[in-house]
Amino acid sequence: MRVLDRTGEKLDLLTVNIGPSHPATHGSLRIICGLEGETIKAAVAEIGYLHRGFEKMVERGTYQQVMPYTDRLNYCSAILNNIAFSKAVESMFEIQITERCKVLRVLMSEFTRIVDHLICVAAALADLGAQTAYFYYFVPREDAMIILEKLTGARLTNSFSRIGGLYRDTYEGFETDVLDFLKKTEESLSDVFKLVDRNRIFLDRTQGIGCITPELAISYGWTGPCLRATGVDRDLRKDQPYFDYQTYDFDTIVGTRGDTYDRLMVRLFEAKESISIVRQAIKRLKPGPINVSDPRVSQPQHEFAYHDMEALINRFKLVYEGVRVPQGEHYDALEAANGELGFFITSDGTGNPWRIKVRPPCLTQFAAFHNLVEGGMVSDAIACLSSINIIAGELDR
Repeated sequence: MRVLDRTGEKLDLLTVNIGPSHPATHGSLRIICGLEGETIKAAVAEIGYLHRGFEKMVERGTYQQVMPYTDRLNYCSAILNNIAFSKAVESMFEIQITERCKVLRVLMSEFTRIVDHLICVAAALADLGAQTAYFYYFVPREDAMIILEKLTGARLTNSFSRIGGLYRDTYEGFETDVLDFLKKTEESLSDVFKLVDRNRIFLDRTQGIGCITPELAISYGWTGPCLRATGVDRDLRKDQPYFDYQTYDFDTIVGTRGDTYDRLMVRLFEAKESISIVRQAIKRLKPGPINVSDPRVSQPQHEFAYHDMEALINRFKLVYEGVRVPQGEHYDALEAANGELGFFITSDGTGNPWRIKVRPPCLTQFAAFHNLVEGGMVSDAIACLSSINIIAGELDR
C-alpha cells in the first residue's frame, strides 16, 4: 500500500487485513490497514460480510411481516428493533397505545438495553484478554435469555412487539423473574467494575485510545453511548420523550474524553440506570389491555371472529392484506442500545410498504472507525472496535 502522509511524502506501507477471520471482527468485518511497524498509518473499513438485504426484503410482505426482519438488525437487543418499527407505523396512524402496553414497552426496552450493554462490555473485555469478566456478565445474561424465551418463545431474535400493541401479555411470575435478574445483574456490574477500575492493563489499553472529538462525532452522525462518551448530552428518551419516558427518574451518562475507556464506562453505568427504570416500570404495571381497540391495526379476538362475520372478515383482511398505512412519508426513531434507531417509511396506502429505509446507529459509528485507529497500534484497533459495539446486522441492510 502506498499512501501520502500529511506532508505529501510517499509512504510504502505493509498491507494487512484485520478480519474477517480475526476473532474480534466476528467473521463479518474487514479492516484493511497500512502498517509501519505495528503502527496503523492508514485504514479502510469495509461495511461487512453479513449480507441480509433487509431494506429490499421487507418490500415483499405486509407491515406485520416486517417485524421478524427487524429482529436481525441488532440481534443483541431485538425487541428494541421491534418496538422502534411498531412505533414508526403507529405514528403514521396517529394512534395511542394502551397504558399497560406503554409500560411494558419501556420495561422491555430497558431490559434488552441491559442485555445489550452486558454483551458489549463482556466481549470488549474478552478481546482485551479479561476472560473472567466475560463469564461474570454472561451468567445474568443467561437468566435474561430464559425470561425472554418464556415471554416470547425465542431466546435471541424475539418478535414481541406488534403494530398497536404486543404479541402477548406477561406470564405468571414475570415480575419476580425480572427483579431476580436485576439483582444478579447489579452484583455482576459491581464485581466487574472492581476488576477493571484500577487494573493497570485495562486502563493502559483503553484510556486515551481511540479518541474522537464531539464535533467529529457529530459530523459522522454518531448517537447513543458513543456520542455521549465524547461529552455530548444527547438522548432521545429525554430530548424527544416517548412512551412517557419524561415521567421516569433516570440520569443521562456522559463521558469527557471520547476514548475507548469512556465508551465502555458509559455503557456500564447506563446499565445501572436501566435497572432503575425497569424497577420503576414494574411498580407502574396495572391490569389492562395490551392492544389498541382499533380495527385498522388490531385483529379481533378469536371468540368474536368465530361468531361474527364482520370480525372474521376483518381478521382475514389484516392477516392476508396487512394493515393499510395512510399514504405518505414518515420518519420516526427511538433511543436503542447503540443510539438512534429510526425508520423512514414510504407508504402508498396499501398493506405492503412501498419503501423502508432504516437508520441504524452502527453504520455511522463504523464509518468513523479509521479516524479512531490511524496513528495507533494494531492492538488498539481491536480495543476500539469492541468499544463502538458494531453489530454486523445493522451494517449491510
